[in-house]
Amino acid sequence: MSAKLSIEVAYALPSKQLILKLEVEPGTTAIEAARQSGITDHFEGLDIDTSRLGIFGKQVAATTLLQAGDRVEIYRPLQADPKMARRNRVKQQGAGKIRHKTPSVAVRTR
Repeated sequence: MSAKLSIEVAYALPSKQLILKLEVEPGTTAIEAARQSGITDHFEGLDIDTSRLGIFGKQVAATTLLQAGDRVEIYRPLQADPKMARRNRVKQQGAGKIRHKTPSVAVRTR
């Protein structure tokens, strides 16, 4: 009989964060651990099956096998596309406010 792995499952909203510790069998995947944790009981509307998962800040496939000490993180969907948000900020600032540096030219006088 093999020893169980100690892992954590984490999820966070701006107003509430939770990390659950649990013991899982070797060979458990990230998605299986998230389901076994019961974390959905603490967050209304959390759908693990459609959420992206990660281990210590790095996105992983749901089928990734866990190792002792791993923290499975359930990621929320992005509120806005980062590239589009940046474009919108630039638009709001206005194109006229962007200043380009002109090269300085040294002039020698006698």
